[in-house]
Amino acid sequence: MDILSTIQAPIGDELVSLNQILSEKLHTTNPLINKIVDRYLLTKGKQIRPVLILLCARMIDRITPETILAAAAIELMHNASLIHDDVIDTSMYRRGHPTINALEDNRLAVLMGDHFVSCALQCGVETGRIDIIAAMGRLGQELAHGEIDQIDNARHHRLSEEAYFEVIRRKTASLFRVCMHVGAISVNADDAVCKDLERFGELLGLCFQIKDDIFDYYEDEQVGKPTGNDIREGKITLPLLYAITRNSGEENARMRMLLEKDVLDTEDIDALIGYAKDNGGIAYAQERMQQLRDEAAEALKNFADNESKCALITLLDYTISRRK
Repeated sequence: MDILSTIQAPIGDELVSLNQILSEKLHTTNPLINKIVDRYLLTKGKQIRPVLILLCARMIDRITPETILAAAAIELMHNASLIHDDVIDTSMYRRGHPTINALEDNRLAVLMGDHFVSCALQCGVETGRIDIIAAMGRLGQELAHGEIDQIDNARHHRLSEEAYFEVIRRKTASLFRVCMHVGAISVNADDAVCKDLERFGELLGLCFQIKDDIFDYYEDEQVGKPTGNDIREGKITLPLLYAITRNSGEENARMRMLLEKDVLDTEDIDALIGYAKDNGGIAYAQERMQQLRDEAAEALKNFADNESKCALITLLDYTISRRK
């Protein structure tokens, strides 16, 4: 059994129900929509966010129909944001498969993202829980806020670790935090329990984004070289941020000048990636990720040991050790 199967083992039946809901909500009478939906369902990824919701509820008590509907709602919101991000970033591939905007066009991609949002709202309403719907509303704001902050930081060349963590806390960690919150409130957990679980989710989300950022400094299996996409878009992530702000000298000054350029060519990007690697950026990012991992595990210390708690810790460790 691979690691993801081990993580999903306590909630296998509920994941089947979740995917049935996703299929039922997304399919329509329109053949073009259904073609795109079918392609999405075949390449839907690891479903880490709904897995978190289901494991959270199971660790506390039991998974309810409202838990599964809430997990479907959050998964649909998450995928809507990915579809819209692919349009914004003009991404041609996601999870190794062509994006909707690559196969169709931007108009259809934006509209499909809207379709996913609408289906998410339907699932939220069907929970009958205003607190779950309210959490979805706050999540949408946080995700948008984080992405806009990142664009603003890139435009103004802000080189601050504090600003970096504020961005990833909103654009990534907020989703993981809300997953744990929704899983907890779906089984009527008290405020103290919710607080500990939200803390775990946020720290897990920070680890997840730092790991994703590290990937950008290494060879992409499809193109055979470091991607450098973040740097190309003006996003200065933790490895380069550390190297730039903790070092000095002529080479450092040259790297700072490169970051002031409006357009970076391949040689510029390679130079910045090399500088981050050679000046401790990757090691620092990995160290910070490990610190956050340990804090996340500590947030679960008051929960009884059971299969679901073990799966959550395994998911945490998988997040920082994964290769893609």
